[in-house]
Amino acid sequence: MPELVFFSGTMDCGKSTLALQIAHNRSARGLRALIFTRDDRAGEGKLSSRLGLVTEAVEATPEKDLYGHVVDQVSQGGKVDYLIVDEAQFLTPEQIDQLARVVDDLNLDVFAFGITTDFRTKLFPGSRRLIELADRIETLQVEAMCWCGARATHNARTVGGEMVVEGEQVVVGDVSGPAAEVGYEVLCRRHHRRRMTSASAHAGALSPDVLPVVSA
Repeated sequence: MPELVFFSGTMDCGKSTLALQIAHNRSARGLRALIFTRDDRAGEGKLSSRLGLVTEAVEATPEKDLYGHVVDQVSQGGKVDYLIVDEAQFLTPEQIDQLARVVDDLNLDVFAFGITTDFRTKLFPGSRRLIELADRIETLQVEAMCWCGARATHNARTVGGEMVVEGEQVVVGDVSGPAAEVGYEVLCRRHHRRRMTSASAHAGALSPDVLPVVSA
C-alpha cells in the first residue's frame, strides 16, 4: 500500500542525504521521482545535502498546488512513480493535505523530510500537519550532536553568534555561515534552555579564572 512517510530529525542528521539516497536507489530500478523542496540552501529548485550532493527539484512555493502539479505531470505523459519532499516543515498545512491526497487518490508513495520544531521549540505548521496525517513517522538514526557531546534534540538560531528566541519562524541561514549572519546550531535540551551555544561555551572556557589572593 502507498504511504505518506515523514522522516524527521534535527538539523545535521542527514535528512537530505537520505532523500537523495532513496532517489538514487529507486532510479536504479527504473522508478522516477518527482522531487519538491522549499528554501534549500543551494537555491531555488534544488535539493542538496551537506555532503555536496545536489539534484534538480520543483520549488514548492506557498501558492503551489502539489496535487495539481502531479496530476498535470501525469496528464502530459510524464512518468511519476513516487514523490520526495524535502524541507517539508516549510510547507503549508494545505500542501500537506495535498500530499496525503496524492497517496490516497493517485496511489503514489510520498516521502517527506523535515525538522519538527523551530528555534523556539515550536512545531512548524507543516510538520504538525504531517504528524497528524502521516501513515508512518520515522526518526532518523544518524543523531546530531550538541557541542557538549550529548544527543542534539533542539535547533537554535544565532545572530552575530548569539542565540535568539524571538523573530520570524522562517529565516534562511546555515550551520556554517559567518558569525555576523543568521546561523543555526543543534543543541541538547539543557544547553538550549540555557541559551549556551558552542561559541558562548568556548568564550566562557577562555575566560580567565579568578586567582586566589595569597596573603604575605
